Amino acid sequence: MLPMPGDSDLPHPYGADAFVTGGGTVRRHLGFLIAFVAISSAMAQTGASSAAAPAAPSGPEVSFQFERPGLAVPKFTIVVHEDGTGSYHGEEAPVSSGAGGSALGTTSPGRPISRPMKFSPATAEMIFKTARSLDFFNIPCASKAKNIADTGKKTLSYSGPDGHGSCLYNYSENKSVTQLTETFQAIAFTMDEGRKLEFMHRYDRLGLYSEMDALIHEAEERRALEIANITPTLTAIVADEALMQRVREKAAKLLAQGDSSSATALGSIGGMSEARPR
Repeated sequence: MLPMPGDSDLPHPYGADAFVTGGGTVRRHLGFLIAFVAISSAMAQTGASSAAAPAAPSGPEVSFQFERPGLAVPKFTIVVHEDGTGSYHGEEAPVSSGAGGSALGTTSPGRPISRPMKFSPATAEMIFKTARSLDFFNIPCASKAKNIADTGKKTLSYSGPDGHGSCLYNYSENKSVTQLTETFQAIAFTMDEGRKLEFMHRYDRLGLYSEMDALIHEAEERRALEIANITPTLTAIVADEALMQRVREKAAKLLAQGDSSSATALGSIGGMSEARPR
């Protein structure tokens, strides 16, 4: 089962960065990259605006609901429409105040999270094809095995003119259900990381390097999917000249992983790497 995101250790302090001490070649490559991601960001925001339009698609939709107390985001729902638009809605864990979290303290409700989403055609197609192959989730999803660890309450639902249904489970032995579960949890992981990167960009810049290094690894292992949905966050990091070059390079690499049309950006990253020693 896909692990949920955890806290990352802060990296060791860095020495002088090549972005500051390097020559014009590095600056030219980075300038090209900033221009590229600015265009990518505009395209992504256009897609996000479409996803956020008030008129929701009238066609079929699939949703995945997750709930597990004790996590930073203990419950969330991802909705995807067949045209690739969708949304992420969650709620952060309640925050306790007071000395040592004692009973005398107060608890503030968790902040709501609401983000429009745009799914890649391949992901949307896989989700709907699988849902229909499972009779719109009108099947027994839950495993009958005993003594299974609690990995969270999950609900897969389908609604559309061709049918509707849902199934509730903690763990499933159905391979297609497992594939959908891992896909949705990998997408949720990306959304969580996007918010975490936004926070670190403002308040913990030294931590950005190791956090994005970990996210790149998760994306390569397909435990973080649909990276394009955090394009504005990554673009802001790439464009921030106050950050270390290595941090901006990693953000650019993530942008390229989130958009297969970013081969040019990958090439410029390679040029930047060759212009200075690691």
